[in-house]
Amino acid sequence: MTESGSVTTVLGRLRERLPESALVTDRTRLRTYECDGLLHYRVVPALVVLARSADDICTTVAACAAEGVPFVARGSGTGLSGGALPHADGVLIVTSQLRQIREIAPQDQRAVVDPGVINLHVSDAARPHGYYFAPDPSSQQICSVGGNVAENSGGAHCLKYGFTSTHVLSIDLVTPDGEQVTLGTRAPDAPGYDLLGAVVGSEGTLGVATSVTVRLLRTPEAVQTVLAGFGSTDEAGTAVSAIIGAGIVPAAIEMMDALAIEAAEAAVGCNYPEGAGAVLVIELDGPAPEVEHELAAVERMCEDAGSFELRVAADDTERAAIWRGRKSAFAAVGRISPDYIVQDGVIPRTALPEVLRAMTQLAEERGLRVANVFHAGDGNLHPLVLFDEARDGEGERAEELSGAILDLCLEHGGSLTGEHGVGADKAKHMPKMFSADDLDTMQLVRCAFDPGGIANPGKIYPTPRLCGERPGKRTEPHPAQAAGLAEVF
Repeated sequence: MTESGSVTTVLGRLRERLPESALVTDRTRLRTYECDGLLHYRVVPALVVLARSADDICTTVAACAAEGVPFVARGSGTGLSGGALPHADGVLIVTSQLRQIREIAPQDQRAVVDPGVINLHVSDAARPHGYYFAPDPSSQQICSVGGNVAENSGGAHCLKYGFTSTHVLSIDLVTPDGEQVTLGTRAPDAPGYDLLGAVVGSEGTLGVATSVTVRLLRTPEAVQTVLAGFGSTDEAGTAVSAIIGAGIVPAAIEMMDALAIEAAEAAVGCNYPEGAGAVLVIELDGPAPEVEHELAAVERMCEDAGSFELRVAADDTERAAIWRGRKSAFAAVGRISPDYIVQDGVIPRTALPEVLRAMTQLAEERGLRVANVFHAGDGNLHPLVLFDEARDGEGERAEELSGAILDLCLEHGGSLTGEHGVGADKAKHMPKMFSADDLDTMQLVRCAFDPGGIANPGKIYPTPRLCGERPGKRTEPHPAQAAGLAEVF
């Protein structure tokens, strides 16, 4: 292993406190952790720590702080923005072995879990009590709660139930100086500044969660899942607008276009309507009479918008079959393209037809294809840019198209990200959405938590500010730029 002197010192400190099995130094094993779910960016860390407890995390962070060595926390590694991309001269802290569900308290509608607990396992544990955990990223069978907290993940049902931040009540956090603190309380609406709100979605730049108290929701009395086939995304978009405009708030409205359907059929044989240019997966839940009334209205509005086939799941088995195609969509694209970039932009729902047409044109101009899978109800797009890295220049064109799609979202009053985070992938685009003063103000918060700048450096911000540096327009290179640690975009 090639190490900087500081990492060597950190390794020596950790060997005094942690077993050798918790320390990964072999180059071949280190490469296992070189990227998260965004394979486009790869960095081999200098050292990996396989934490088994909160104390292991505290010990590791304290050692890094003492030496000024950067660290990055990683859960299951399913992130799609390069948020858990390691630092070449730093320590990667893996939390996946911290997977104990500490408490299920149905009387309080609460659960206390370790950061490495798999998202779906929280609902599995709460289900016998009549409760479940609402955030459900497509990767919920493998993604961890700690990663969900870091990225403020959403999922198909965030339209009605909100993102992870809505369901987190408190966090035990190891701050970047190695101190263990608790933010928030078991009760809602804790007094004082909302430090918990600052940490959820901060992408690991403010510390490492070691325990999370989450809110559980009562399992709904009735659930109805509808699969609607349309000739085009325009027709499907019309149905979405009609449903939301009628005052109906489904638990989920998901859309897939023809290319995404093709991939899902190749991967899992989901048996979606043949010849569909788009499908909607619409889920309604709540009191049985309300769901029955909304189902009739949704079916009518889909037919009015041009749906040529409607299916309503008769039971849980059919419901799972409908969702299988949507849940597998990202991985399924690998069946029709050797490489792809998953993007995550947001637009106003009413701009959907215009943006999709413009996206198709941008792709055709570059000789590429885009498969679309998205949360249609809240305008959160997940275009998948398909390419072949083996073909000369295609990877560069794909990355250019990915950026142009984000520009398109911003032009229509949208956002760079809905639920995947900024990470390493979209940091260079942040000045398109925020002014220099905005970015400086955000980084003052980061500096308050992490004055040494060692917690997941290089993420979110295109040019890191140095704590103690006076805000304002810079007239000379940033010190980090001069040292070759950062790039100005």
